[in-house]
Amino acid sequence: MNLLGHNYIGGTRSGKGDLPLQSIAAATGEAHAVSFLTATEQEVSAAVDAAVAAYPAFRALSSEKRAQFLDAIAEEIDALGDDFIAAVSRETALPAPRLQGERSRTSNQMRLFAKVLRRGDFYGARIDTALPQRQPLARPDIRQYKIGVGPVAVFGASNFPLAFSVAGGDTAAALAAGCPVVFKAHSGHLITSELVADAIERAVKRSGVPAGVFNMIYGDRVGAQLVKSAGIQAVGFTGSLRGGRALCDMAAARPQPIPVFAEMSSINPIILLPQALQTRGDVIARELIASVVVGVGQLCTSPGLLLGVRSPELTKFIEQLREAMGAQVPQTMLNSAGLKTYSAGVQRLLQQAGVTLIAAGGSSDTQAVPHLLKGDAALLFNKDAPLEEEVFGPATVVVELESREQLIDFARNMHGQLTATLQAQPDDLVAHQDLISLLEEKAGRLLVNGYPTGVEVCDAMVHGGPYPATSDARGTSVGTLAIERFLRPICYQNYPDALLPAALQNANPLGLLRLVDGEQTKAVVNDPRAA
Repeated sequence: MNLLGHNYIGGTRSGKGDLPLQSIAAATGEAHAVSFLTATEQEVSAAVDAAVAAYPAFRALSSEKRAQFLDAIAEEIDALGDDFIAAVSRETALPAPRLQGERSRTSNQMRLFAKVLRRGDFYGARIDTALPQRQPLARPDIRQYKIGVGPVAVFGASNFPLAFSVAGGDTAAALAAGCPVVFKAHSGHLITSELVADAIERAVKRSGVPAGVFNMIYGDRVGAQLVKSAGIQAVGFTGSLRGGRALCDMAAARPQPIPVFAEMSSINPIILLPQALQTRGDVIARELIASVVVGVGQLCTSPGLLLGVRSPELTKFIEQLREAMGAQVPQTMLNSAGLKTYSAGVQRLLQQAGVTLIAAGGSSDTQAVPHLLKGDAALLFNKDAPLEEEVFGPATVVVELESREQLIDFARNMHGQLTATLQAQPDDLVAHQDLISLLEEKAGRLLVNGYPTGVEVCDAMVHGGPYPATSDARGTSVGTLAIERFLRPICYQNYPDALLPAALQNANPLGLLRLVDGEQTKAVVNDPRAA
């Protein structure tokens, strides 16, 4: 592998900085020989300038040309072979099968956005044709569609080195929208980031898109300058509540405020309803613990809170959870910083009055030990909400509530979540419609008889939710709706048809589904001006 450790700026490599970063093997702590150079202030500015310069030509490309570019990225990612998987595994301690699956997810989401571009519904074309005879005032011809907002800053996530990273969902959505990207590489995935960035650069050259469409910078301290740069028009972020909130505040304080689409914190409660516990409590216990520990709990949707109303069945279920958790073993996390944060989070809970340890999956000083804890119901209503503070790793807290009313009260006051899950039989669902109504207000995805880990990349997926799960509940960072975050509407009034964007022309050369005078149609518009 030919690693340079230099920043990617407008199709060239730049290594002017003197603050080197090292790639550290997650399992052994061994540093790689190649140094990755932190971008200087001048290099950050140059990366943004390259994206700004590329934006007019890139957004002017046809949707088919952009789709071909995304397909080319997908092909280059698929071509990353066994040596790539081995390098990523060394850096992250993730097993090869997980990384092979994540590589496929990464390329497939590029292809999914290419399909979105080809079907054209992202344009959101709306046409209100002129009504010159309308009284008392004539209506002008008014047409609307969506264009990319401009250059987007994307921050790499720690937990998905491929699917939420350099060529991840935020990058795919921004490029699909016609927005150049300046990507800040995650310091835990330096080699991985360079190898994927090389794949994107090959796709840039193959596709003939402007070189500044993709840029990548290294450094732990470059994020603030990037977000504050005048050329950046939106931000995509996946990470901690503290980090995401800091970016939101920076973006809001700019002379020109910009949106930050940050996925930040979620405990993803699972609610155990009575008949479900009676009929399949043992199965739920095994499957639930498997969901808690999968990926060493380093998933945005890992279930961190389990809730049920006190009953003999719940008591038996908690014992089944204890047995299932006791059978688990410690595992290596993505990096030492993650392990330190996880261990501190578990200790914070254990030091909280009213929290006890039920079971631990072994012991280790160098790996993450799975934990099952029990919390008093009163802690759910504590103003500091200690049980709603995310512990990122393989730990979960079970709470016995005193009554159905207490469950409803908690749901009413619960923080915003990415997911909420009901383990329920049909009669449970019928009897808990008031609970479900509250959960709909608090979560981006509502599951029945499943587990929140495992996020399907598709048209209907929502991976978002009310604050603090995300900074903007109207969006998603997974699924094709993610493109909407990086688009804005523009309206044309009494514009010559031949000069309109193709999506809005009367002849509809793209064959798009459009709203014309309130009716969905693909047909040619009967333009009253021609009469």
